[in-house]
Amino acid sequence: MKILKTFVSAILGGACISFGGIAYLSLDEKVIGALFFTVGLFTICTFGLNLFTGKVCYVFSQNRAYAGNLAVIWAGNLAGTWLVAQVVRFSRLSTLSEKAQSLCQAKLEDGFLSLFLLGILCNIFIYIAVEGFKKNPHEIGKYLSLFFGVMVFILCGFEHCVADMFYFSVAGVWSGETLLRLLVISAGNALDGVIFPLIRGWLAKS
Repeated sequence: MKILKTFVSAILGGACISFGGIAYLSLDEKVIGALFFTVGLFTICTFGLNLFTGKVCYVFSQNRAYAGNLAVIWAGNLAGTWLVAQVVRFSRLSTLSEKAQSLCQAKLEDGFLSLFLLGILCNIFIYIAVEGFKKNPHEIGKYLSLFFGVMVFILCGFEHCVADMFYFSVAGVWSGETLLRLLVISAGNALDGVIFPLIRGWLAKS
């Protein structure tokens, strides 16, 4: 039952990121689109839903069961993004599919090392956003952490595996190659999700 709840929470987490993705694709102004994409992480943090890129940051401060749940959360995020993408594709919002295809083309033509490195850079800002929301002593600072963290990684063109799950799904470009690229991005997200908090913890103890 606990695994099922983890999976369902991750489905909702993936759906929330998808809602942010819909907002981003719907707006021509990139900065405004990045701003409203933040609704995804804002909702996830507010309601305590599961998001792979956020949860992986705390893997070494939790028990083994927590680490094992990360695969469940990743799969749940994928399911949630896919479901929302199908709603988009079979509604009048289907015109967003063309925008998503253009966005995905750059990801599918990029090198694996580039995707991995951009995944690493992305999760620096996810950690800033999530940790800031959890521990910033100032109420306004909590929300600024979310908005700045998300907006910066989007505007810089960094790779977020759950956002990419949605874009790949709404663009309808899934293949073995797409999955491999998503796994490379996920590995980049996970690596920095582990390293950045560890370094920060080490500095705090110095």
